[in-house]
Amino acid sequence: MEVTARLRHLQQSPQKVRLVADLIRHKGVEEAAAILQVTKKRAAKSLEKLLKSAVANAENRNENVDLDDLYVKEIMVDGGPVMKRVWFTTMGRAFRKVKRQSHVTIKLDSRPQVEPSEE
Repeated sequence: MEVTARLRHLQQSPQKVRLVADLIRHKGVEEAAAILQVTKKRAAKSLEKLLKSAVANAENRNENVDLDDLYVKEIMVDGGPVMKRVWFTTMGRAFRKVKRQSHVTIKLDSRPQVEPSEE
């Protein structure tokens, strides 16, 4: 059972968000939440909220879901729209500031149960 949650228009560059996303890829849900709580990056708070949303989606879709079996199957960070701003400085100069946004998609899945082989 695969469950998806999306976070759109996160006001942070995709490059910075990917650093945090790489920490939790292919980890269990509880381990990923623990990692995000102790990570000092700004994106960790938003990704923790997104992870909780994905777990809530899994519980809402399936009543008998086991949280111990859920893991982060896939997490993708894509670029969103770019806001272009002008930064004025001395002597009549102006520089362009590019404020990047991110779209994050997380997919949770339950780990397949390994049945003991009969000998």
